[in-house]
Amino acid sequence: MGTAVTLVKDAPPDARQTRSAAPADRKRRGRRENLAGYLFMSPWIAGFLLLTAGPMVASLYFAFTDYNLFNSPKWIGFDNFTRMFDDPRWQKSVEVTAKYVVIGTPLKLLLALGVAMLLAQSRRGQALYRAAFYAPSLIGASVSIGFVWRSLFSDGAVVDRTQSLFGMHVGGWVGDPDWILYSLVALTVWQFGAPMVIFLAGLKQVPKELYEAAEMDGAGPFRRFWSITLPMISPVLFFNVLLETVHSFQIFGSAYVVSNSQCGPADATLVYTCYLYQQGFKNAQMGFASAMAWMLLLAVALVTAVLFWSQKKWVHYEEDAR
Repeated sequence: MGTAVTLVKDAPPDARQTRSAAPADRKRRGRRENLAGYLFMSPWIAGFLLLTAGPMVASLYFAFTDYNLFNSPKWIGFDNFTRMFDDPRWQKSVEVTAKYVVIGTPLKLLLALGVAMLLAQSRRGQALYRAAFYAPSLIGASVSIGFVWRSLFSDGAVVDRTQSLFGMHVGGWVGDPDWILYSLVALTVWQFGAPMVIFLAGLKQVPKELYEAAEMDGAGPFRRFWSITLPMISPVLFFNVLLETVHSFQIFGSAYVVSNSQCGPADATLVYTCYLYQQGFKNAQMGFASAMAWMLLLAVALVTAVLFWSQKKWVHYEEDAR
């Protein structure tokens, strides 16, 4: 110990200066690295501030004003929010959107899970099947697909002629207020490829030993699915439910195109975002539209909170098992 102290005391002045300067050099080097990181991030930061955060703050202010895009905003407090609940078309948009979410999301996830379970088995041409089933997710949200879908469900088109062969004389779904929403549901269900890929990844992680042990105990296919598959992929299922639910609330393009930009007939496809678009850009009621946008954000946040609360009862994680 004494020798070590003597060595430090007797160290040359240059060595002591080098040791004292090392922390300062590290700090300067760290600052330079942070500066370089911020410089690389600056395009994203500028885009976030100008294109996301800035418009959000502006829309929050407009939500409490009477603003028609041509005159200066006039502060009116919560009048836009109270006006919503007295507006029958706003109530209709909430009803149509809720119906679309409740029907379309479960059907899409059920089909995605079913196809994923089929593709999880080893078979020839598996990669081709995966690509074919995933392709609609890449093109389904395009405007061109909306036009194609409208033509398929028009009077005398393919769907109309096919259902007539089975004695169903419904006519074209696009012109029928009772059926046009189901054409949108069919469109979103057709785009099951993205959740299918996520389900397939989760199914690949289930140990085969669990199925073998359950089969030796006499468990049938349904029992193995209910007691092994669903609990093991419950985190993936929760992720897909959350993602697809939020996505369903944001439907706009397909409803707008399939209904020929009318969100009808008889407001049958008047989803929330379609009515928001009409109020903001057709009627120039930007203050009311901003209030609607923030109400939608609150609704999605509430649904997300409920889903996260419910996951404690049905989602099983590996760390919980330990």
